[in-house]
Amino acid sequence: MTLSSQPITETAVVLSGGLSHERDVSLRSGRRVAMALRSRGVEVIESDVDSNLIGLLDSLPQAVVFPVLHGEAGEDGALREVLSLLGVPFVGSVGAACRVAFDKSIATTVVAESGVATPTQIALPHEIFRELGAQALMAALADQIGFPMMVKPSRSGSALGASKVTRPEELPSAMVGAYAYGSVAVIEQFVSGVEVTVTVADRGDGPKALPAVEIRPDSGVYDYAARYTAGATRFLCPAELDPAVAEACASVALRVHDVLGLRDLSRTDLIVTPDGVPTFLEVNVAPGMTETSAVPLAVESAGWSLGKMCADLIRVAARRGGRVPAEPVA
Repeated sequence: MTLSSQPITETAVVLSGGLSHERDVSLRSGRRVAMALRSRGVEVIESDVDSNLIGLLDSLPQAVVFPVLHGEAGEDGALREVLSLLGVPFVGSVGAACRVAFDKSIATTVVAESGVATPTQIALPHEIFRELGAQALMAALADQIGFPMMVKPSRSGSALGASKVTRPEELPSAMVGAYAYGSVAVIEQFVSGVEVTVTVADRGDGPKALPAVEIRPDSGVYDYAARYTAGATRFLCPAELDPAVAEACASVALRVHDVLGLRDLSRTDLIVTPDGVPTFLEVNVAPGMTETSAVPLAVESAGWSLGKMCADLIRVAARRGGRVPAEPVA
């Protein structure tokens, strides 16, 4: 019997919601994952993250958790460390890897050291920005990074608090917007080119890069509204890339997944420059699963079904937790 054909005897607990700014998106992702798992005959319990969660998991000795929490509460690794402490198997990366991946200033540094192209980037804590003089620092940023530039929180998702800055007079409000979502702002070179995102999934036989999704927002900037408003962005999957460039994007996503120590599922966002170089922007350890998210599109383009992929990830987590025997994948 292969891993994919094994019956699932565990209960999948899909965690979504939380208290981050991305709660609504997380709930939408959670409903999609729960529906996909049920389509494969998996028993699913949907749960928020609250004071009842540990009691719920205690009552389900065969539970495998599928976290679909976006933002700091779900992607900074804290929840996953609690699950590890409780001995509860879960889908996705461990806490330590999540902490590195979620912080854009740290993840970009690690990825750059592995040889992957990244934008020039500076991270500024709010205290430093305030104490040393905003005006002087903004002038230095303009000199070092140049315009246009991107300003965003170091620890946030869904492009919340992110903005493209094309003129010096736009920089103060952009910094305020970034600090509204976190204590550290990242200011980086704006990279022009084709925006793509590549999902990496490991269904038990090693990480595989799915077809790249090309992102074409009507507004020209893939911000929160462009991500989660139906019809605001055009997605092409597979992306309209030269085959060699598409392969390079897949290789970068697999490299990011590896050097950051991720497992099961990740999504790497890239810009392909006019000369065909994939440039790393950020990585997501709990990528969106909504009706406007890229992962389900990539799964379909790969010839998989979302339900089967999610069910396979539950099996992998259960096996890793010692709840089913290890068997080879066909």
